[in-house]
Amino acid sequence: MLRMVKNKEWSTEAKGQNNSELKTSPHSLHIMERGLFWLPLLALFFWLTWAGWNEYQKLEAYKIWAAQFERAKYDIYAVLGQKGRELTWGLPTRKGAVNLETVSLNDVKSIRLLVNEKPVALETVPAKGRAVLELMCADRPTPIRIPFTEPPLAAKWGQYLQENL
Repeated sequence: MLRMVKNKEWSTEAKGQNNSELKTSPHSLHIMERGLFWLPLLALFFWLTWAGWNEYQKLEAYKIWAAQFERAKYDIYAVLGQKGRELTWGLPTRKGAVNLETVSLNDVKSIRLLVNEKPVALETVPAKGRAVLELMCADRPTPIRIPFTEPPLAAKWGQYLQENL
């Protein structure tokens, strides 16, 4: 509201209010703080939603890929499938398995389980750690390394493959 003051200048002060009352109140600062607190949580929610959708897409692509195998496994590190005496493994993505490699069990000389880069007997496996199945082949100078997130699952695969060598 405009009103005339003593020196005949116009002022925009509201009737009954002075300039000190127009400053930010503690209540409005509290509301701004709460808004700033929720903004990172909102960003985290969107990121978690995207990550969940991404993982769901990987699983759906894996289901399609795994249908062609007798046995198959999926985890965040690798996909693995067996059909007859052929093993195929690669990396899981939303569009399906990539970087696929295949080896015949006829070419595998030995199988070794590593947990945290240390050899472990297939019968006595720790519950946690980063597991890798190493396949030594006659026609390859370096071993084939297939990663697993769970050592017990790697041990089961290792035992099964060892029995079928």
